[in-house]
Amino acid sequence: MTNTLHIDGDDPRAGAILAEFGTIADRLGAASEAVRRVILGQDEVVDLCLAAILSGGHALVVGVPGLGKTKLVESLAAALGLGTRRIQCTPDLMPADILGAEVLEEGSDGSRNFRFIEGPVFTELLMADEINRASPRTQSALLQAMAEHRVAVAGLNRALPDPFHVLATQNPIEQEGTYPLPEAQLDRFLFDIRIAYPTLADERAIVLATTSTEESAIEAAMDAASLREAQHLVRAMPVGKRIVEAILRLVRGARPETPLLPEIGTALAWGPGPRAAQALMLATRARALLDRRETPSLDDVAALAAPVLRHRIGVNFAARAEGTDPEALIARLTEKALG
Repeated sequence: MTNTLHIDGDDPRAGAILAEFGTIADRLGAASEAVRRVILGQDEVVDLCLAAILSGGHALVVGVPGLGKTKLVESLAAALGLGTRRIQCTPDLMPADILGAEVLEEGSDGSRNFRFIEGPVFTELLMADEINRASPRTQSALLQAMAEHRVAVAGLNRALPDPFHVLATQNPIEQEGTYPLPEAQLDRFLFDIRIAYPTLADERAIVLATTSTEESAIEAAMDAASLREAQHLVRAMPVGKRIVEAILRLVRGARPETPLLPEIGTALAWGPGPRAAQALMLATRARALLDRRETPSLDDVAALAAPVLRHRIGVNFAARAEGTDPEALIARLTEKALG
């Protein structure tokens, strides 16, 4: 396999895309390597976060405390050359604490004017730490931002920076004082990424690296402009008809109305909407680009099925009572759809 990207000759962007592919792949490789030097033993998580950003989407990162979720976001922002801000979600957090608000200012001449003070959402990479600790009212403040890349404050639509991405974290074990994310907001996340405990070797390396006097510094391998170029390239990459049909078969087969497996119809209360198919279409291209491949494969669809689907399906009460494992259900569905 070569690094030549095959594009339809009638596509007016063909020449530019061919010239950009190698350069963008090199930049992404450097960014990925920089993050991996700091976030040890979580290569798959790093790749999924990069794929979400390359796809123009947002990611929900789920893991127990102490696995480096905050450091991951900081490292990604540094490697990609993006501005970043952090929101520490708490029950008393208000929408204005995220979006910003207008304040009345009095001038030296006695005049009074309203001035808008931007909230932390006006950044390129926003970290919403423990997002499920914010109240539903506050969680909803991010809905428009994540879907439209703008927010309505004081009667005006205010554009967010381009690019704009949200990486939210969630603790899966502590549920006291939390508010489960509604399905409408979960669907805004391209991926639901799970961080597991490191292996013994990785944990040994983490302990040694983080308890010394030296700290690894990350140099930016990209900037906002080059990231936008990479995102454009992802959308321009060709996708074979076989991949498109496999994605549609997988997503549609995960719905109770059109089940690909008998247990889908009896176990699920709802299934993924078209946004899941859109996410897979973009994310498979992004994963191929990160791997310096010309087009996505069925292996990409299989690898991304769980992160795309696990937060977009609802197991009904009867299935939960019987101990149905959603992850195992997705795995069987993926095997059937791609087989």
